[in-house]
Amino acid sequence: MKTLTLYFHGEQAGSLTQDAQGQYAFQYAQDWLSSSRAHPISQSLPLREAQFEERECVGFFGGLLPEDYNRELIARNIGVTAQNDYAMLKVIGGECAGAITLLDPEVDPVVQQHAYHPVSDQELETILNTLPRKPLLAGEAEIRLSLAGAQNKLAVYHDDRGFALPLHESPSTHILKPEAEAFPGLAENEAYCLRLARAAGLPCADAKAITIGPHRGLLVRRYDRTGEGEQLHRLHQEDFCQAMGIPSRYKYQAEGGPSLKQCFDLIRIASSRPAKDLITLFEAVVFNYLIGNNDAHGKNFSLLYVPSGKSIQVQLAPFYDLVSTAAYPDLSPKMAMKIGSKYNPSDPRLRHWETFWESVGFSTAQSKKQTLRFLDRINQVLTDSAQSQMEQTIHDIIDTRHSALTRLLMS
Repeated sequence: MKTLTLYFHGEQAGSLTQDAQGQYAFQYAQDWLSSSRAHPISQSLPLREAQFEERECVGFFGGLLPEDYNRELIARNIGVTAQNDYAMLKVIGGECAGAITLLDPEVDPVVQQHAYHPVSDQELETILNTLPRKPLLAGEAEIRLSLAGAQNKLAVYHDDRGFALPLHESPSTHILKPEAEAFPGLAENEAYCLRLARAAGLPCADAKAITIGPHRGLLVRRYDRTGEGEQLHRLHQEDFCQAMGIPSRYKYQAEGGPSLKQCFDLIRIASSRPAKDLITLFEAVVFNYLIGNNDAHGKNFSLLYVPSGKSIQVQLAPFYDLVSTAAYPDLSPKMAMKIGSKYNPSDPRLRHWETFWESVGFSTAQSKKQTLRFLDRINQVLTDSAQSQMEQTIHDIIDTRHSALTRLLMS
């Protein structure tokens, strides 16, 4: 039996084991269960003495890992099979999303905390050159970073002195997302959408487009990290797929992933402030529709766990990955989650919006009022906001959809 120790906020909270047949399981530590600080690591993994079999915990642990082609590359680079979550987490599970760290039982996590390797802009440029061949720098000595998703990205420590790579299990402060050649202007696209969302009152990750040598990218400050220097600490978070126990490969609703109804139901069950978070999520659905973010699937929404005295407050996390996929005509126009019965954003009529509102527990009158109020806020921040061709493209998409939705609601 192979074993990894799971640390939650730096405390030993359980173990991930793998048997001779390759099946893994998770079990909370007895000391953790009896502690006054005990808290589940996921909505899908409530505190209990019995272990969780792989089918029960694959949604959470598999959700810590990268996806698609990057997962295949990392597996080859570190010498494991791409389907072996346990083996991948053993190598790259030191700095994960949220407050999770996975270590060999003989490793003392206290020794390895807060160690960084400074890199110059030129060194960072070289790293970005190699990132397509070595995602997350997996396989490099002393680097144990894991980030979910299919896009290339890198967890870094960044302050006014520049960039550094977190070593061992040290926390990062930012995520650097270099722009893919296939999607020119992507960093600018996401930065603009985040800026508009924030101006319209939505909580969003703090991000800016940057240039490193020939590379354009987006530098995103991690909302699941707080403090700086030796006082940098992890906050726990999990995406909606993890919270529902849904494996990442099923993140799209049409393939078994979360529906909008399930997302709103999760907020009602999990949030410490459901009334506020339900309205915020409602407005985010409208915003994603307006910008043409057809890739707003279950892994692009998260819960954030914030310490408050001796308790933990659960809330909807700031939004991230707000991208106008509609700005790239070659990408599928199919939405990740349907509105009513419609996946194509050009198809919903008023009855489809009403079906969506009813399914998430909002009355028609309340929903119309809330949507029109949000549309008015968008209209105020949209005026003359575009300063480049990409921004103008997104501006026009929003303007067209804004007008159409307003007419629909006023009819």
